This record gives sequence, structure tokens and C-alpha cells, in this order.
Amino acid sequence: MRRAGETWSAISRALGVSVSQLILWSRDPDAVARRRAACHRCGNALLPRMQYSALLGFYLGDGHISRAPRYYRLRITCDQSMPGIIRDVVDCIGAVRPSGKIFLSSHPGAVDVISNWQHWPCLFPQHGPGRKQERPIALEDWQRRVVADHQAHFLRGPFHSDGCRVTNSTCKVIAGAPKRYEYPRWQFVNASADIRALCCWALDLAGVAWRQSNPRVISVSRREAVAALDALIGLKS
Repeated sequence: MRRAGETWSAISRALGVSVSQLILWSRDPDAVARRRAACHRCGNALLPRMQYSALLGFYLGDGHISRAPRYYRLRITCDQSMPGIIRDVVDCIGAVRPSGKIFLSSHPGAVDVISNWQHWPCLFPQHGPGRKQERPIALEDWQRRVVADHQAHFLRGPFHSDGCRVTNSTCKVIAGAPKRYEYPRWQFVNASADIRALCCWALDLAGVAWRQSNPRVISVSRREAVAALDALIGLKS
């Protein structure tokens, strides 16, 4: 249209695009192609599989993607008292989206780790309207292969975001005297049956025994299973 002699104003009215944006496009016509190339799915960027597996777990545990006029916003909510987990999420996002900025937004008791990008739905096709527990959540084949190869990193996401490591205690009478026993356990709490099933699938892949202790809670409580999960994902910090 410009080569045909149209003015910027006429092109802007015809396409519904601002004059300033049209001028930017004309000065750098390859910008859109470069941004698309940075995507790991519709472009040719190499996916950092370990960090992506962990970020997928964090997203399913306590993450959210929202639509803005020019991009999608990935938000992972972290416990404010766990700076190690906040750094972990920042590092994972930085590895997956190395050229983007990462923002931290604090509110009472929590810190949101935020990254804006047009291509987040390409990497997280589970994104959709409404809450995750109100819609089906299923991994695509390429995501299942990533998790199968890096199940420990994936498990770090749900257990470090929507999970906890607690110490239970019991009292038994031994030789006529009460004796107190304490033992640790991991628990993952999520309202989505699909997400709980993905967590259990990854635990099975890792050879970690689990049980469903109530309709929303997955527990890892056997001594050897807790030790194995500790070694796989580390303690929350």
C-alpha cells in the first residue's frame, strides 16, 4: 500500500493499526519473524527441557496465564517466605524466555513472578478461560516426553508451589511407657483431578510411592518414598 502511494494515515485507517506501529514495521520488516523465531514451538529456538519441565510443574501448581492487548502474561505465585523457590521460578522463566524481562509483584504473604510474551500459550497449551480445575488439563505428546525425561524437575513444580513438607507425630505404648514418634511427609494439594493425576503419573515414573489421603491431597509418606522425593526435588526454602 505504501509503494502504491498511500499515506500512513490512510493505511492506518484501512488496517486499524497505529501510524507509529506501521512506521516501526517499515523500518524493521523482519521484527515479527525474529520474534516468532524465538518461540520454541512455532519458531526454531531450542527448548531448555529441564527448566521447562520445572516451569510446567510450577504453572500447573500455582500459575496463571492472562491475555493483555499485545501479549500474554505468565504469573507464578510463590510464598513470600520461600526466597529459594522464588529464585528457582525466576531462573526457569529466564532460561525458557531469555530475552524477556521478569517482574516481581509483592502482595500480603506472596510474590508473583511475572513474564510477558506473545508465545506463552504455545508452550502452555493448557491455557484457557476460567480456572484450571474447571476445564480439562492434559499434556500434549511433546510435553509428556519432556516430563518423562525430566520427571524430577517437573515434580519440583507442584510440590514446591502447591505442596508442603510436614512432620506428623504419633504416640505408641512401648513396654508400658508412651513413646512419641515423628515422621515427615510430602503433600500436594490441588482442586484439579487432572493435575493431581499428572503429579501421580510423574511420581510413578520416578518410582516414588504415593497415596491419595483425601479427595484433593496426594501424600508421599513412606520413609523411603519421602527420602527419595527429598533427593529428587530438594527441601522448600
